[in-house]
Amino acid sequence: MISEYNEKSTSARFIMHVGNKSFSGQGLNKPSPYPINTFVYNKGGAQKVVIDEIVYTMPEGSILPLVSNQHFVFEHPEMLTAWQFNREFYCILDHDAEVGCVGFLFYGIQHPMFIKLDKEGNKEMSYLEKIFSEELLLKDNFQGEMLRTLLKRVIIKTTRIAKLQCDSYQQFPDEKMDIVRRFSLLLEGNFKQQHEVKFYAAALNKSPKTLSNVFALLKQAAPSVLIRNRIMLEAKRYLHYTEKSAKEIAYELGFESPAHFSRFFRMYSGTSISEFRNCAMLKKGE
Repeated sequence: MISEYNEKSTSARFIMHVGNKSFSGQGLNKPSPYPINTFVYNKGGAQKVVIDEIVYTMPEGSILPLVSNQHFVFEHPEMLTAWQFNREFYCILDHDAEVGCVGFLFYGIQHPMFIKLDKEGNKEMSYLEKIFSEELLLKDNFQGEMLRTLLKRVIIKTTRIAKLQCDSYQQFPDEKMDIVRRFSLLLEGNFKQQHEVKFYAAALNKSPKTLSNVFALLKQAAPSVLIRNRIMLEAKRYLHYTEKSAKEIAYELGFESPAHFSRFFRMYSGTSISEFRNCAMLKKGE
């Protein structure tokens, strides 16, 4: 079952999938005109999910946040409930002070983030699914605001549980970890243009050395490594899911030349761009 709410005046869109056997994310294969964030709730047993060509196991009774440019396919989508929304419906960035999840749930360093629910958590998500379903049947002037309120409840509930399951948030105060979260958000918005730690350090009012020391203290990977990993992830997405040339990808990702991109890719993937793309094409043909 797929239920939708749309606002023509604002292009706001909210979708709920319940037991939809064709539920998946096409990522760069078929980018949505309205970039959509997703919360997936697995009501059944553990199942496989392929995200950007990497296989993971999603535990039973868990929630998985996903972003619009990700390609994902679930083993048993009929066992899932998913809530999807675009920026026009609910902008998590604008509401960050309230929910404190941007750069943590969606763009966090720990990704993908499978958030395990206890008995009470599963009970509440089942209840929210019921309320969402009932609200989506109504067609009045209050529907949009009610759906946004319910979505905010899902976001806050999920964020609270996720932080309790994150070792770093248990070891260090929120204000310290907030630096990591804000860095993640800055990285997501700027990694195509800004490849140096100094840019992110300046945006966070710190020197590059201080920022790196903070990350080391908080037992996180170095900022330079996180920047590199994010660029590599996007490069692999383009190579897997688009027909863009290496030259086009190089300039899309902010490299000064295709040769510079080629050296970067080989250094951190262990293979050439053409070899990686050929291997990806062979896998698709299997």
